[in-house]
Amino acid sequence: MEILRDIAGVRAFVAAARRRGARIGFVPTMGFLHDGHLSLMRAARRPAEARAPALAPVEAVVIASIFVNPTQFGPNEDFSRYPRDEPGDLEKCRAAGCDAVFLPPVEVMYPSGHRTTVHVDALTGPLCGASRPGHFDGVCTVVLKLFSIVGCDVALFGEKDYQQLAVIRKMATDLDLPVEVRGHPIVREADGLAMSSRNVYLDPTQRVSARSLSAALAATRAAFEAGERGARTLEAVARGVIEAAPGAEIDYIEIRDAVTLAAVTQPIDTDVVLALAVRFGRTRLIDNTVLAV
Repeated sequence: MEILRDIAGVRAFVAAARRRGARIGFVPTMGFLHDGHLSLMRAARRPAEARAPALAPVEAVVIASIFVNPTQFGPNEDFSRYPRDEPGDLEKCRAAGCDAVFLPPVEVMYPSGHRTTVHVDALTGPLCGASRPGHFDGVCTVVLKLFSIVGCDVALFGEKDYQQLAVIRKMATDLDLPVEVRGHPIVREADGLAMSSRNVYLDPTQRVSARSLSAALAATRAAFEAGERGARTLEAVARGVIEAAPGAEIDYIEIRDAVTLAAVTQPIDTDVVLALAVRFGRTRLIDNTVLAV
């Protein structure tokens, strides 16, 4: 597995793979990797395997990046204490079958004089965008830079960050980027909590309370499958479950259009996503479920 720390090294690695006819799968991360990240890395090898049997096999090259991106953190957020474990992350990448890992320092991604940012309108306004102003501008800027550096065919993102996935897909479409942006299902702990690097912040009591997120999604899905189509009623179902959890502070619980993230009027007549963000002490966790009509 190649360990790359500068842009020239990544481009040389990719150029060599292209000369062999390989396709490039890419998984951008902020490190402190868990099984959710590793599932993306394993899935990144599948595009070549999915070709018709009559076609010659294509080599799949998988590249991951590990970069805690400062521009997507607000002034009072957890950039300085975001968990980091480079040696452990590299071992996990190697075990997951990565061919290369890009670990750029901040000065490589944002050299002196950097002035350009990327903004996607509308989709970045609600949900996390409302409570984290500027967050998605930082996400889009770093992802576009990484796409440009890596030149990947396919990029994989976890569906836990549902709004992020929708925003990046829109950016890629609007800017005619030659990359397929692919979502991958949420990977959960045995008790239902969505895997997240931030779960490590939870103390034992908070960890138990955080189970309310997946329980709220399950209760709402059950009500939806039983025929309930009132968006506010379904939101209230989720809210009731989470408000009963000790120490839970709700940021938002909202049903939005599954594609545009637009507000949903009642009754629900199109696929929607129930998205939520909840704080347990200083730790903010997100989760979601799609309700398909």
